Amino acid sequence: MNAIADTGLLVALGREKDQYHDWAVEIAEQITWPALTCEAVLAETAFHLQSSEQVLAMLEENVIRIAFDCATHLERLRDLATRYADRNADFADLCLIRMSELYPRHTVLTVDEDFRVYRRNKREAIPLLCPPRK
Repeated sequence: MNAIADTGLLVALGREKDQYHDWAVEIAEQITWPALTCEAVLAETAFHLQSSEQVLAMLEENVIRIAFDCATHLERLRDLATRYADRNADFADLCLIRMSELYPRHTVLTVDEDFRVYRRNKREAIPLLCPPRK
């Protein structure tokens, strides 16, 4: 499976005690590596793991690949920010929504329930893989 990685997946892969770790390990076996992501997700991941070293290792080991330049997509990101202002969508989420538009055959791997509401191309559901609801 071609994948776009959100913060929750990367944190769960990097932290064995994470509540989603087992889910992330199971999903990791199904992914065509590297998973695509953006710098905003990497910054969030480093913050949550309290380790830039782990994030850099993921890049060096080709687990993830930065595949988004936000400067090129500012107008669309602004549109998405306005559209999802009521949900307080963070910057990483906006970038991943846009990435889903750019890479339509990729599945977004996330633990973030907001992605069930977000739409790409205004009305199209984003292909998602999330942990089972408890």
